[in-house]
Amino acid sequence: MSGVFTITLKNCAFFAHHGVFPEEGVLGQRFFIDAEFDVDALQAAETDTLDGTVHYGIAFEVIQEIVTGCRRQLIEALALTIARGLLDRFPEMLRCRITVRKPSAPIAGILDYVQVSVEQFRR
Repeated sequence: MSGVFTITLKNCAFFAHHGVFPEEGVLGQRFFIDAEFDVDALQAAETDTLDGTVHYGIAFEVIQEIVTGCRRQLIEALALTIARGLLDRFPEMLRCRITVRKPSAPIAGILDYVQVSVEQFRR
């Protein structure tokens, strides 16, 4: 028997230096991350233990380490690195969807944010 649960970390905020333009590397800006992942956590739910599920506090730390770590030019690359990093860290994770929002994108116009999402599956 299996039981697939979806865990979501919504609107995680980090200050980092990602972007194509040199000033983005110097000044930095806020990035907001949503992480949604599926876990076959029926046993964890039935036993009320963390064994067999994803500790979302540790997942947050993994995301934080990636976002605030190595600079990337594209938020597409950042999203993919986060998704792969989570899948590598948590063997219980079946699917991972990452959304990166960049509210201070250097665009000559008014907008709330630029957003990119990627979905990766365990092979």
